[in-house]
Amino acid sequence: MTVLLGKVLAALDARYDPALAEGWDAVGLVCGDRDEPVRKVLFAVDPTAAVVDEVVETGADLLVTHHPLFLTGVHGVPADDPKGRLVHRLVRAGAALFVAHTNADRAPGHGVNDALAAALGLVDAVPLEPHPADPRAGLGRVGRLLGEMTLRAFAAHVAAALPGTAGGVRAAGDPDRVLRTVAVCGGSGGSLLGAAAAAGADVLLTSDLKHHPVSEALEIPGPALCDVAHFASEWPWLPIAAEALRQDLSGQVEVAVSTRRTDPWTCRADGPAAAG
Repeated sequence: MTVLLGKVLAALDARYDPALAEGWDAVGLVCGDRDEPVRKVLFAVDPTAAVVDEVVETGADLLVTHHPLFLTGVHGVPADDPKGRLVHRLVRAGAALFVAHTNADRAPGHGVNDALAAALGLVDAVPLEPHPADPRAGLGRVGRLLGEMTLRAFAAHVAAALPGTAGGVRAAGDPDRVLRTVAVCGGSGGSLLGAAAAAGADVLLTSDLKHHPVSEALEIPGPALCDVAHFASEWPWLPIAAEALRQDLSGQVEVAVSTRRTDPWTCRADGPAAAG
């Protein structure tokens, strides 16, 4: 039985409502013909050249990524432009590209933040910043650990639960602080520190935290902080989204998760061991 791209996109939109996306975001179909058949769908965090290589190698008909290829307006996609080249390669391979970004961050049940909370074993997780139109949806999640652990132990727990990256896992705060309630936000979620504090979180885990905001946060009562690679915080969504699509289409399409690690950092050199 043939499933057309239009039907696959409808299933994705039902899970990741475009109305949940930020106004500045660029989600939805980037290239592809809604009347073409889809047999295999590949999920990835980033639409990089390596991931497009995988699309071509595996014969995928649709690439679903979390991060947009184009986040600002463009006036052309010439093949001598790095991003334009990816579009040309996808079109030549007969593959479509679809993006679910901040709508997937906010989506309830099978979104990026529910997947991150589940990967860390949080229970009773709810949105950290609920969406005005649907309190089940929203940015971030806050939930409970099954048992207490120190910040030091939590950092090790996170490192074991998420894909390994050159940057590893960093924590800010007393390493022996006991944690019970955890707030998470896939991607760059430093702006949710106030919400995490209001929710009574003992720690906020997110990505792309900067020196000065972290330093200032430690001077006042509030959550400890845990910083992981942007790629690692969003990767847990991929297998969940892939399986949800397979079920939504009654197994009529093959789904796969990219094997390419698209975290941009490739190596790290450590100096003398830090105190503590």
